[in-house]
Amino acid sequence: QVQLVESGGGLVQAGGSLRLSCTASGPSFSSSYVMGWFRQAPGKVRESVAAMSSGGLNTYYAESVKGRFTISRDNAKNTVYLQMDSLKPEDTAVYYCAAARNWGVQYNYWGQGTLVTVSS
Repeated sequence: QVQLVESGGGLVQAGGSLRLSCTASGPSFSSSYVMGWFRQAPGKVRESVAAMSSGGLNTYYAESVKGRFTISRDNAKNTVYLQMDSLKPEDTAVYYCAAARNWGVQYNYWGQGTLVTVSS
């Protein structure tokens, strides 16, 4: 079992910044897991935002967030972060943390989500 707990969401004005955190726990979790961030806006499908492999060799960013969002992780703390800068109203969504055993495979574990609201 793996538990993922996100934090850091909230209300911010356009142009502002937020940092999301996701801490993993559980006997099945390994620091070798790929960690990713997804989001789902009201009435839209869930989309991948960013991902990072264990050692940081592989990273992924959605085109819509490149240059504004930065994913990082602290394996000693089993925590992954998403630094979000220059936020736009269209970034408003519930943000989910997820973990996968390998790069390019299905994410097996999901957090409960944290709401980010960007006001114009």
